[in-house]
Amino acid sequence: MSDNGFVDKAKGEVKENVGKVVGDTKTQSEGMVDKAVGGVKDAVHDMSNAIDGAVDSIKKKFQD
Repeated sequence: MSDNGFVDKAKGEVKENVGKVVGDTKTQSEGMVDKAVGGVKDAVHDMSNAIDGAVDSIKKKFQD
């Protein structure tokens, strides 16, 4: 999990809940978007790590 994704998801959770409490649908929607952005950042980070691992594995096979 990337730190940026975590921060966006946490910020989104707060905004969404504040929006619900005060009845502000715009803030609530912004929170939902922030949470989605955080999820995408985490997914991209995870894919990047997987690709790096695959590249390292392939490099090792050719070095042996």
